[in-house]
Amino acid sequence: MGNLRTIACFPLLSLAGATAIARQEPAPYDAVIVGGGPSGLSALSGLARVRRNVLLIDSGEYRNGPTRHMHDLIGFDGVTPAYYRWAAREQLSHYETVSMINGTVTRIESLRNNTLFTVTKTGETGEEEQVQARKIVLATGLRDLLPGTPGVEENWGKGIYWCPWCDGHEHADQTLGLLGSLEDAPGMVREILTLNTDLVAFVNGTDTPEARAATEESFPDWEEFLEIHNVTLENRTISSITRLKDGGDTGADPSLPTYPEEDLFRVDFPDGESVERAAFFASFPNTQASSIGEELGVELWGDRLAVDPTRGLVTNIPGVYAIGDANSDNVTNIPHALFSGKRTAVYLHVQIAREDAAEELAANGDSVETRDLELDPRAVWEEMNGHPRDILHAGEFDQ
Repeated sequence: MGNLRTIACFPLLSLAGATAIARQEPAPYDAVIVGGGPSGLSALSGLARVRRNVLLIDSGEYRNGPTRHMHDLIGFDGVTPAYYRWAAREQLSHYETVSMINGTVTRIESLRNNTLFTVTKTGETGEEEQVQARKIVLATGLRDLLPGTPGVEENWGKGIYWCPWCDGHEHADQTLGLLGSLEDAPGMVREILTLNTDLVAFVNGTDTPEARAATEESFPDWEEFLEIHNVTLENRTISSITRLKDGGDTGADPSLPTYPEEDLFRVDFPDGESVERAAFFASFPNTQASSIGEELGVELWGDRLAVDPTRGLVTNIPGVYAIGDANSDNVTNIPHALFSGKRTAVYLHVQIAREDAAEELAANGDSVETRDLELDPRAVWEEMNGHPRDILHAGEFDQ
C-alpha cells in the first residue's frame, strides 16, 4: 500500500515543480468550408458521412436569396431558398463531427507548404476568431452585377429573372421583356421560345452599327431570326421599371411545385409611351461574391476560380478546392452545386486518408514516394461511381 502512495505522489510532485503548463492547442479541422449555399452544404454532407471534422462558415448572403422559390431540384421543387437551407442544416445537425456557424471569412493564410491553413472570420458582433484546417473548400458563389436602373434591383428574383430553368415556367405564355445588350438578344430569344413568344427586347441604347456587326458575327442572320418570331427591338434608354402587380400574391397551394406568377410591370423612358410587360428575362454580368480566394492566391479563369475537374476541383493551391457557381466549371445551377460539393468531399476525404497513411508508414520506418500522395483520378471515379449494376453508375472512366 505504501508503494502505491509513493507512486501516486509522483505526478503531484512533478506538477508542483513545474513553472508553467503549456496550453494544448485544439487540433485543426479536417476542412473549413467557406459558404453555406447548396454547394457548401453538399460538401459538408459528404464529409459528415465519413465523420470528417469540418466547420462550415456561412456569411448569410446567397445569390438566390431574392427569388421566391427554387425549382428544378427534385424533391424540393417549389420551396423557398430559406426553407431549403433550413432543411439541409436541420439534417446536418444530426452529424456530430461537423458544425456550422455564421460569420464572414476575411482572411485565409497558408502554412507549412499548404498543409495547414489559418482562417480568420468576423462574427455578427464584429469580433475576430481564428481556426485552422488541413483543407479549404471555397463555396463562395457569385454576385449578379445589376444595373442602377430604378426598379431592377428592387424586383430582382420576383418577375425579373436570369435563369429560365429557375423561374421561366412560372411566367410561361406571358408578355415577356428581354433585358440585355443587342448582342445578347438573339440568343435569349432562342433560349426562351418554348416558354414565351410575345417578346420585346429592351436593349437600352446598345443598338449601334458596331453592335449590329458584332451580333451578326456571333449570330448570323439574327435580324431575320427576330423577324420570324415577331420580336420587337426597343432601343430607348430605360428610365425605370415600376411594379404594377405582385405575382407572389396568388393564393395558390404553397405545397405545389409550380403555379403561375402573374406579375405586371411598366417600363418608362425619357420620352414616348411606356411599355407594359408581365415579366423579364435578363442577361446581366456577374462576378465573384467574395475576393477571399483570389487574395489567397487562387488563379482566376474568366473571373472564375480555376479548378482541375480531374482532381476533385482542386485549385492551383494544393489543399484548396472551389465548388459551385464560383468555380471554372461555368455551370450555375443548384444540381451542379450539389454535385460539385459531393465531388470535392469524396476527393478531399480520400486525399487526407492517403496523407495520414503516408505519415503512419513513415513513422513506422517505411518510405513513401511523394507521388503516392497524388490521387489517381481513375481511383476517385471508381470510388464515387459504385458498382456497374448500380442504377446511378455513370459508366467507365473516360478522361
